[in-house]
Amino acid sequence: MIGGGRGAFIGAVHRIAAAMDGEIDLVCGAFSSDSERSRLSGQDLYLPPERVYGSFEEMILQEKALPEDTRMDFVAIVTPNHVHFPPAKLALENGFHVVCDKPLAFNLEEAKALAKLVEETGLLFALTHNYTGYPMVKEAREMVRNGAIGKIRKVVVEYPQGWLSTLLEASGQKQAAWRTDPKRSGAAGAMGDIGTHAENLAEYITGLKITELCADLSAMVEGRLLDDDGNILLRFDNGAKGILFASQIANGEENDLNIRIYGETGGLQWHQMEPNTLVHKTNEGTRLLRTGVGEQSEAAKAHIRIPAGHPEGYLEAFANIYRNFARAVRARLEGKEPGPFDMDFPTVHDGVRGMAFIDAVVASSKSDQKWWPVD
Repeated sequence: MIGGGRGAFIGAVHRIAAAMDGEIDLVCGAFSSDSERSRLSGQDLYLPPERVYGSFEEMILQEKALPEDTRMDFVAIVTPNHVHFPPAKLALENGFHVVCDKPLAFNLEEAKALAKLVEETGLLFALTHNYTGYPMVKEAREMVRNGAIGKIRKVVVEYPQGWLSTLLEASGQKQAAWRTDPKRSGAAGAMGDIGTHAENLAEYITGLKITELCADLSAMVEGRLLDDDGNILLRFDNGAKGILFASQIANGEENDLNIRIYGETGGLQWHQMEPNTLVHKTNEGTRLLRTGVGEQSEAAKAHIRIPAGHPEGYLEAFANIYRNFARAVRARLEGKEPGPFDMDFPTVHDGVRGMAFIDAVVASSKSDQKWWPVD
């Protein structure tokens, strides 16, 4: 692991998700750019001192020098956005597979460079758009693929949060400080942080690509340097139209990522805060699909761990990304083909699309041009 030391939020989430199915062990780490903090973080995690490193460069190069049956098999990068590219690049150049938190990189140029490197090396690269890991998201995707709602006409995806309704970053709160800092977060704030999740979820379920958009970004909180609210009109490659709304100043909202998809013969609706339910609507009535109940696709069933009625949530969805990736890596190590669902995780190419989306949103919001291409 690179990053995720003492005081970090997402590092602990990655460690729980990776450990959940017993297929992955944390064997080493460079947990902070501060070598002492990294050492103490490794101590907290009961790692042997010789496998706790003061920098990601030291870790990657020293691990490479270890015997093949001892050294790490892949790297998990859980740093702020501006520290995604350097360790990912070095890991790939030295033969290590990579799991990286989203967004993929600090800018589109870095993202494209990583995609090129993945293609050249043939290594595996997963991006943790973890909301794609939910069983009912996978069921929705299969229903769309199988024509259950006909040709898609409209997509509405929303991601409201309220935690940045005040100038929280001025208080020294760590998460708020780096996520609202252009030098560490990149060109976008809320849209880069949670808007990319909404974009990825819409493309994952529908199988469509956003081709053009018209965006309006705002920094509603006085003194904030990056957007905390955004509204976007979307055009998809099959002619469908859409709306994407992402906000971190929606006071009172927790983490209400939700999506509605309307086709010629029906519609689907899913809420992240009620993840075990998928709503299927037609003009004849409404049907509720529940995780693990009744006939469901093999894709959904492959990502359910426990009997129906036992809620599976954020951590389990996150773990599905890691489990699939682990099985794909294991297949590579054993010279076998991955199983039918082992490659079902967001890739470096999804990351490039996310960075192109951010660029287009920021450019559109600054421009008088109505529609902006997602290039």
